[in-house]
Amino acid sequence: MHLGAASMLGATGSNGSDNGIPKDFDVLTFTSSDLNEVSSIGFTVHNLVVNNPKSFTEDNIKKIKEDFHNNSLIIGQTNGRYGGGLVSPDEKVREEAISFVKNMCLITSKLGAPNTYLRPGSVNPNGPWLPHPENHSNKVFDRLVDSTKKICSVAEDEGVMLSLEGGYVSPIYSARRTKDFIDAVGSKNLGFNQDPVNFISNLNEAYNTKEFLEDFFTLLGDHTLGAHLKDFKVIDTLLLRFEEEYLGYGMMDQVYFLKRMQDICPDGHILIEHIPRDKFKPSYDHTLEFSKKAGVEWDNYKGE
Repeated sequence: MHLGAASMLGATGSNGSDNGIPKDFDVLTFTSSDLNEVSSIGFTVHNLVVNNPKSFTEDNIKKIKEDFHNNSLIIGQTNGRYGGGLVSPDEKVREEAISFVKNMCLITSKLGAPNTYLRPGSVNPNGPWLPHPENHSNKVFDRLVDSTKKICSVAEDEGVMLSLEGGYVSPIYSARRTKDFIDAVGSKNLGFNQDPVNFISNLNEAYNTKEFLEDFFTLLGDHTLGAHLKDFKVIDTLLLRFEEEYLGYGMMDQVYFLKRMQDICPDGHILIEHIPRDKFKPSYDHTLEFSKKAGVEWDNYKGE
């Protein structure tokens, strides 16, 4: 497996934490100095945030490949900023999101990236990772299946994998729902991005994370393409509340998580995310401590 960063340069689509990054910052604005900062920590891969997949020229693609290679970094997962429109009840909005992800498949293929991120979205107009009363309904599930089937037609033609992510507030809210969705779409080009913190929904799961994790590995191991790595904590308050936490200080059994990822996805990319830029080095160090306990040895950059 390769250890990398998913939101050190640019913000991921969910923008789950404030990294102080401008909204227009994407892979086209990455500098060689930025990439050197990533690799100097020890990471071997970084994702590619994309604002507009149709804006790339052949020269852009060539430069990105050269800059990553010159800084001993693998081009990682592409993350398009298309919001939550794949489940929008507004057909115009939904078709725009479908078209965006189809274009993400095209640029992902040209860049030679391993997969492109598939965000399930939300009916909530305020954000793609926000709750809505209809998000867990069958009609929204079916709408997402239809959107994804349309995208898969291009992904299959381009030989690109779609990396589905979910979360409890989204239409993809559990391991079983994720498996049902993958089965319903029925495409060999649809896989899963393990990001278990997103799915924590109750105290039993929070206090028993090994059992919680195994549900995802058992049901989705054959579909797993990689993972995002972060942690969480329970907030001391009357009404149930979780918040993300820095690696090394949270409640997730990261040793077990890394061990099982090595078992099911030994060639995958594990990408630390959702933290400020200056926290990546300590998070990297904590991950090395976890991986040592798990018996995981990270792959080095091998170049072309």
